[in-house]
Amino acid sequence: MVTFLVILGILLCILLVLVILIQNPKGGGLSSGFSSSNNIIGVQRTGDFLEKGTWGLAIAIMVIAILVNVGGPKTGAAVNKDSKIQEQIDKTAAPSALPTMPQPSTTDTTKK
Repeated sequence: MVTFLVILGILLCILLVLVILIQNPKGGGLSSGFSSSNNIIGVQRTGDFLEKGTWGLAIAIMVIAILVNVGGPKTGAAVNKDSKIQEQIDKTAAPSALPTMPQPSTTDTTKK
């Protein structure tokens, strides 16, 4: 399921890039080809469609990202406590395995 959501998210990202590239930031883009007044789809309708498509794709990508995060496999120290690597780390970090430093003597040996 997670793999399907990731693939769907990638396809939506590619589609969002294409929709954004069709638009022109100054009101041109795909809608600039419809300059004649006798067209069925006018300039304003094409711009509205592309803008709504951009918002819809962006929201869909955010929802899919949240679903992948919630439904994905859980990893981390809390889940994988039984791993061999974690056992090895725990063994080497045990307090008994650490070397001890010699303590300085309390007698003063500098007197003559």
